[in-house]
Amino acid sequence: MDKQMLRDTSRRISPYIHNTPIFTSHLLDDMTGAKLFFKCENFQKMGAFKMRGAVNAVLQLTKEERERGVVTHSSGNFAQALSLAAKNLDVPAYIVMPNNAPKVKKDAVVGYGGIITACEPNINAREEAAAKIVAKKGATFVHPSNDLNVILGNATVGMELLNAHPNLDMIVAPVGGGGLIAGTALSSHVFGKNCKVIGGEPLVADDAYRSLESGQIETNYSTNTVADGLRTQLGDINFPIIQQYVDHIIRVEEVEIIQAMKLLWERLKIVIEPSSAVAFAAVLKNKDYFKDKRVGIILSGGNVDLETIRFS
Repeated sequence: MDKQMLRDTSRRISPYIHNTPIFTSHLLDDMTGAKLFFKCENFQKMGAFKMRGAVNAVLQLTKEERERGVVTHSSGNFAQALSLAAKNLDVPAYIVMPNNAPKVKKDAVVGYGGIITACEPNINAREEAAAKIVAKKGATFVHPSNDLNVILGNATVGMELLNAHPNLDMIVAPVGGGGLIAGTALSSHVFGKNCKVIGGEPLVADDAYRSLESGQIETNYSTNTVADGLRTQLGDINFPIIQQYVDHIIRVEEVEIIQAMKLLWERLKIVIEPSSAVAFAAVLKNKDYFKDKRVGIILSGGNVDLETIRFS
């Protein structure tokens, strides 16, 4: 992976995304003993970092592939991201969503022009439905996190953070499917100056932590976490990147996630989703480790269902 490839990715997608702001807080610095820089992907188009990877994947298609469209399976942010990216580039988007996906997310996909196919809420049903669309329409399948073009698009988050603050000691990112932390690890390796990448993960969905321990991709048998965007598992494309370039993963309890989210709402005056709070929760849990360090924290998105959000 070289600088030019990442710079080309950034140049390619920049007309279609926001270079999101970086917030700081003296109070949160004092609370943690570190100098914190919050990269606010909650202000990204469609409300999450996933717009970056989605747009990069669509832009890499040939003219013929664009005409046939793209397909993915997702219950949330990537469904919205691919729909919007495809709409912006006049490409049909076929989105497989579980039949129990929140109405607010289905409405957003439809609003962005995505064509929804409902399926049973399990991975086999999702993959089967997507495969049928690929066969019928000739559409290109784009995985939400285990796709190199998606990972490279996601890497631009870390690039922007390091461009603004080149002397970061660490970047902390949430871990779900692995697409964000893999991209962050690549950008940190290429553009950072001995900048470590650390993951934050819910204890009750700690497949990535266990995968690094065992050296193989592990699965979750329980995913009952408020951080609904982090319930998926790693893939065979992003896992080797994570193994090579991610320093370690910190697991956090549900109450710690909620407390971190509450603090960020209160102190930064921004709306973030629970998955975004996991990285900050990891810093709060391990203050001694981060003490006196310059730490970038990726706030991955802000797509909150306000009907179900809870702070206790």
